[in-house]
Amino acid sequence: MKSILQDLKFEEIENLILSYGEKKFRAKQLYDGLMKGKKISEINISADLKARLLETFEDEPVKIIKTLTSKLDGTEKYLFSLADGNVIEGVLMKYKYGNTQCVSTQVGCRMGCKFCASTLGGLVRNLTSGEILAQVLTVNALHANGKQRGVTNIVLMGSGEPLDNYENVVSFLKNVSAEGGVNISPRNISLSTCGLVPKIYALADEGLPVNLTVSLHQTTDGGRARTMPIAKKYSIDEILKACEHYFEKTGRRYIFEYSLIAGENCANHDAQNLIRLLKGKPCHVNLIRLNEVEERGLKSVSDKQAYAFMQTLIDGGLSASVRRSLGSDIAGACGQLRVSYLKNS
Repeated sequence: MKSILQDLKFEEIENLILSYGEKKFRAKQLYDGLMKGKKISEINISADLKARLLETFEDEPVKIIKTLTSKLDGTEKYLFSLADGNVIEGVLMKYKYGNTQCVSTQVGCRMGCKFCASTLGGLVRNLTSGEILAQVLTVNALHANGKQRGVTNIVLMGSGEPLDNYENVVSFLKNVSAEGGVNISPRNISLSTCGLVPKIYALADEGLPVNLTVSLHQTTDGGRARTMPIAKKYSIDEILKACEHYFEKTGRRYIFEYSLIAGENCANHDAQNLIRLLKGKPCHVNLIRLNEVEERGLKSVSDKQAYAFMQTLIDGGLSASVRRSLGSDIAGACGQLRVSYLKNS
C-alpha cells in the first residue's frame, strides 16, 4: 500500500512540492483539490507532477462502494473501501442545524463491548489520519453546495475506539480543523471513547476542545464489566476524575452515553445510582435506545421506558435527553453494515 497524501499538513505538502522542484503555488492547487475530495488524478496540475505523486501516494485512499439511504429520515450510510482492500463504514445524519458525519477510526475494534458490532472479528488495523480525513472529504464533496460545507459536524463514533488510535486521531483533528482546509471547528466535533483514562488526560492537554463523550452504560464497575471489558482496567471513579480534568483544561462539559439494555441497566435503582454518581457535575447524559445487533442477543427498551428513565434523571437534577434514533432501517448501528458485507463476500 502506498502512502496517503491526505496524512500531510499543508506545510508538509508545500515542502514536498518544493522538493520536486515545482513552484510553491502548486502546493496550494494540490491541497485545495484534495480538500474538495478529488483524487490526485482529478486535480488541475501538470501530468508530470501527477505521475510523480502517484508513484508514492494513493490516488483514492477511501472510496464509497455502497450507499444506503433511510426512507424514515434521510440518513445515509456508506461502506468505504480502503486501498488495501479493507472496508469501513460511516453515516451522515441530517439535522436542522446541519449535517453530522460519523467517521471510523479503525478497521474493526479490540475493545470487545458486547452491544457493538464493530468488535466482531476484532481489530484489523488502525486508520491513518489521512484515511479518517478522506472519509470526511469524500462525503463533504457529495453534499457541498458552493462555498457551503456538506459536512458541518463530525462525531468519531464509527468503527473503532478513537483513543486506541491516539496519534492518528489527534493528527486528523488538527488537519480537519485547519484553516484553509475543511476548517471544522473542534467545538463541532465529538469524540466518543469507552474510557481509556490515560488518553483522556492526554487529549485534555492537546489544546483541541472537542466534545468528549464517554460510553458509561452502567452505574457500577461490576455491572459495566459485564458488557465492557475495559471496565476491568479503568474504574468509573477513575473515568470521572479524568472527565473533571478534561473540563478544567477545556471548559467543555462532558457527555455520558448510556445505552438502555432491557434487564441490564434501566430499572429505577439504576437511574437513582446514576443521579448519585453525576449530580452536580458539568455533564449531560445521552440515553440511547439500543440498536440491536443480532449476534449479541441484547434487547432494547421501549420508547416509553426510555423517556420515563430520562424523566427520572431530570427530576433528580441531571441534564439528560434521549438520542433521536436515526437510520434504524439501514443497519444504523456501528459495524453492522461492514459485518453484513464481510459475511456475504
